[in-house]
Amino acid sequence: MKKGILDILKGKFLVSGDAPKNWLFIIFVSFLATVMIGSSHSADKKVHRIAALNEEVKELRSQFVDIHKDVQRLKLESTITETVAANALYPSEEPPRKIRVKSKEATE
Repeated sequence: MKKGILDILKGKFLVSGDAPKNWLFIIFVSFLATVMIGSSHSADKKVHRIAALNEEVKELRSQFVDIHKDVQRLKLESTITETVAANALYPSEEPPRKIRVKSKEATE
């Protein structure tokens, strides 16, 4: 047991008769580790992008609510009356009347 651990620590498995098989395995494991590290970095980058987009959505939603509130206020009749009063336009005192058009065919 002690001799096996010493052989591993000294690296005898890299120069023994089975060395090519061991080197191929080490290269394969190194490649897999590189792919795993790359994919974890990619996933972290996507998580940060999603968090930034969520913050942007919250900001845009609050802007929408503010603008919607302003538009609702501007659509009020009192606000419109004040705005057009600057141009000397005032609401009519008498209510609107319905205009009925009779066709010529009905009169003949």
